[in-house]
Amino acid sequence: MPLQKFLFKPGVNRENTRYTTEGGWYEGDKVRFRQGNPEKIGGWTPFAANTFEGVCRSLWNWVTLAGQNLIGVGTNLYFYILNGGAYYDITPIRKTITLTNPFTATNGSSVIAVLDVDHGAVDGDTVIYSGAGITGLGGNITAVVLANTFQITFIDDDNYTITVSATANATDAAGSPGGGTVVTQYETNTGPSYQVPLTGWGGGTWGGGTWCIGLTTPTSLQLWNQQNFGEDLIYGPRGQGVYYWSANVGYQAIQITISIAAPGVITLPVGFSFPDGTTFTFTSTGALPTGLTVGQVYFVVNSTGGTFSVSTSIGGPAITTSGGQSGIQRISQRGIDLADAGDDDAPLFQNFIIVSDTSRFVIVFGTNDYGQTYLNPMLIRWSDQEDPFTWSPQATNQAGSLQLSHGSSIITAVQSRQEIVVFTDSSLYSYQYVGPPFVWTAQLIADNVSIIGPNAAVIASGVVYWMGVDKFYKYDGRVQTLNCDLRRYIFSDFNTLQTQQVYAGTNEGFNEVWWFYCSADSNTSDRYVVYNYVENVWSYGTMGRTAWLDSGLLPLPVAATYDSELVQHEDGVDAYVLGVQTALPAYISSSEFDIGDGHNFGYVWRVLPDLTFENSSSTPSGSAAAVTMTLFPMQNSGSGTGNVGAASVTKGATYNITEEYTGIIYTRVRGRQLIFKISSEQIGTTWQLGAPRLDIKADGRR
Repeated sequence: MPLQKFLFKPGVNRENTRYTTEGGWYEGDKVRFRQGNPEKIGGWTPFAANTFEGVCRSLWNWVTLAGQNLIGVGTNLYFYILNGGAYYDITPIRKTITLTNPFTATNGSSVIAVLDVDHGAVDGDTVIYSGAGITGLGGNITAVVLANTFQITFIDDDNYTITVSATANATDAAGSPGGGTVVTQYETNTGPSYQVPLTGWGGGTWGGGTWCIGLTTPTSLQLWNQQNFGEDLIYGPRGQGVYYWSANVGYQAIQITISIAAPGVITLPVGFSFPDGTTFTFTSTGALPTGLTVGQVYFVVNSTGGTFSVSTSIGGPAITTSGGQSGIQRISQRGIDLADAGDDDAPLFQNFIIVSDTSRFVIVFGTNDYGQTYLNPMLIRWSDQEDPFTWSPQATNQAGSLQLSHGSSIITAVQSRQEIVVFTDSSLYSYQYVGPPFVWTAQLIADNVSIIGPNAAVIASGVVYWMGVDKFYKYDGRVQTLNCDLRRYIFSDFNTLQTQQVYAGTNEGFNEVWWFYCSADSNTSDRYVVYNYVENVWSYGTMGRTAWLDSGLLPLPVAATYDSELVQHEDGVDAYVLGVQTALPAYISSSEFDIGDGHNFGYVWRVLPDLTFENSSSTPSGSAAAVTMTLFPMQNSGSGTGNVGAASVTKGATYNITEEYTGIIYTRVRGRQLIFKISSEQIGTTWQLGAPRLDIKADGRR
């Protein structure tokens, strides 16, 4: 019998039985295809030296006019700006209030009870205490201890606790309630790390619903939406407000010495300047003159070098103050709520945000109508052109709104060439700029089309790809169902209670679209499926990623892990977990294939391998790169590969390939059918399979 060459069809196919898909690949992990041949995917290394808090659900990359390459990182707890390997918290302030004597201490405890009627916080939220009027409780709990940032432990709508850095004594307990005049700032509400699908008594966290009733609706993830507006950022958590962050102020509160003189001229120290339109807040009172307030959003006006005045509206009249102040003041820019900084009709909510590319409108999908305070999930609104602070439609501007009709909720949107593709839960729209008087119009593209979640769609090479509730789609001018060789395998092992965790991303260097999702028994994202849109092939595997970023401003794709770090993919051949190098196991195995025509047994006595170890590196022990090739013999499709006789046959033949040009492997394998597998588990190893050959001797029929 002549040498039998392995030339399997590219892609992994699990739509039929393993024997039906003869001539192809059936299962694998961390393997892709290049010109039809399987190879191990690239490894990953730490992207930043530090870690963030929470589970990341959003990544966005842009460059400021000063050349800073920034990444917005939205987690279920905070929103950060990543710059130079450091994470800066710019989580928006939800509420600012001045409390009087809110703190109560217990002797011998570091837990402080706080009274704030209708505080609106949830368990795990962050609160910031400051102000010149803040005092201690008389003992160990001093003003320095209290003037800090804390996480809240929820008790009820009016009470919560914080844990401070000191232990209260009897004097503190006797001085309770106390604390003086406390400027209290609450950050945006946090969210769960995964969807909470249970309802009724016992559903969700303790105290998270009505007594004896519990949660009546599922708890959604904290999903952040973000887009840059020039060098600034428009962002916000899904279902909540729209916030504006100005790059002029920066990504952290600055503590500087300023001078404020009547009638309201502010002088900055040498080296600082804020252009007109910059937004900021004072975050501690110091000795602010009459007319200025902590927590109020101010716009810079009349800026001339290091001096400026402030207004409560962009380009508005300067505030006249009485009295003056000179000394240290904290100036912060943690995201300005457009409902506070914009006009009275600025949106209170958003389910998705896009900044249109050329025309520069801020567009929110799923929001409140003008004069309303409830969210309409099918309503689209947009600001005036080039002005994110003007939302009320006037004859002199282009602000406006549009109501969609097909579906019950807008899920997401993707900006494509000359249009924005808008997804509802049952249809697809083309949303286009047409100029006044209508400004923006929407055209129905397709009906009865689904999408699995807000982050399940992505654009690659001008084509929009997305995961539906039971299939994959693409839109290139018309909607098409993708022929997926893994459809049944993916959707039969899918946690339908965690659809919001699905995250789509591109890997343009390899012409791939990736989707990360939760398998049926997992509440965390642990699987991925990949579509190569040039070679039209599919692959899949196991990997925990919560967000993905493939930006032309970065050399390689970046992803978020459950270890609260960002990693750079396709960098090296190994995996790094919190800086520790580990092997990246990979394998792929074939469908069942006949030896000859499968009528007689065949005896495989040698294998001629064909593969390359290009780009492999030396391991720490200095050993060479290696893979394992395995042949699994079978009598027939139903016989399995278990013990059917001699151990040397039933266990298959496994050999280590330790260099690229190993010539011959001698085996002792007998069967009518075979399964071929190649795998690697060694540090420093990567590989691409070629066309290995089997040398088979004809055997009997039994």
